[in-house]
Amino acid sequence: MKYLYPVVLALASASSFAAQPIQQQGMANHAEAAASEAANLPVEKLGPDDLLGISVYDSPELSRTVRVDADGNIRLPMMRQRIPAAGLFPYELEKSITTALINENILVNPVVTVSVVEYRSRPITVAGAVKSPLTFQATGNVTLLDAISRAGGVAENAGSSILVTRQAQNGSGAAAPLTQRIPVRSLLDGEDPSLNIKLEGGEQIRVPEAGRVFVAGNVKKPGVYPITDGSESSVLKAIALSQGLDSFSAHTAYIYRTEAGMHGKNEIPIDLKGILNRKVADPPLYADDMLYIPNSPGRRNTAKIVEISLGLGLGLASVLLLATH
Repeated sequence: MKYLYPVVLALASASSFAAQPIQQQGMANHAEAAASEAANLPVEKLGPDDLLGISVYDSPELSRTVRVDADGNIRLPMMRQRIPAAGLFPYELEKSITTALINENILVNPVVTVSVVEYRSRPITVAGAVKSPLTFQATGNVTLLDAISRAGGVAENAGSSILVTRQAQNGSGAAAPLTQRIPVRSLLDGEDPSLNIKLEGGEQIRVPEAGRVFVAGNVKKPGVYPITDGSESSVLKAIALSQGLDSFSAHTAYIYRTEAGMHGKNEIPIDLKGILNRKVADPPLYADDMLYIPNSPGRRNTAKIVEISLGLGLGLASVLLLATH
């Protein structure tokens, strides 16, 4: 029994020693598997949060998956310095790792392979009046139409423009957001191919909802109607959308509009009769305007009098007809 403890200790040490190469080989196999899975990813410049598969030939302790940190660097075991990765293509990072391994006297003639397992540094966000808002990575050739298509297309309540915001350098060389306005109809109709801009990653695409006008009062179908053909509508368009005037509408209508710096809405009277007769210009309606068309009590009363008179006339005619028989 006195020899049993040394034997067990020796076996435990041997097992621990043998486990290290197995663990290192596992890391190497994982890096190789990751590289194989990423073989179909397009080659793009690297950025923060990208996941890389690094394989060093005949060095399983250095082969592994590494994520680029927020500063754009990576760190490998046994290396004192971090290696810049952001802004480099994978083949350029291979050269940087090779040089670093030689300079730090870790390997004499290393053979390094770098592949991208997952891109996370090139997000494109599509939000607003689209059917399926989403965020995806810009890998390969991605255009604005591709992004809108991935979001399921524009929704029915989409406005007339798409806003594309990306980072650009200002006059002092610092990064600043730059927003480009793209007309929806011209983009979808293909009238100007230059509107289908290429996306590099980091863009925010927003499709604002269309403005609305409110139509109330003496119309056949009061309601809320979107402005789909630009930033403004008009009184005649609003009347057409509400299926026309009902009977006995007044000659004067009103636009209620919120003006800058005002509390409540400003009441703007308009000559409805003159607009309908094409004697007065058709006033514009802007987003959130309300068009109110009141009844005309005088016209309604006149109609009632005529109706009553006609009724009385028919009654008297009936009495006279009966009297003659």
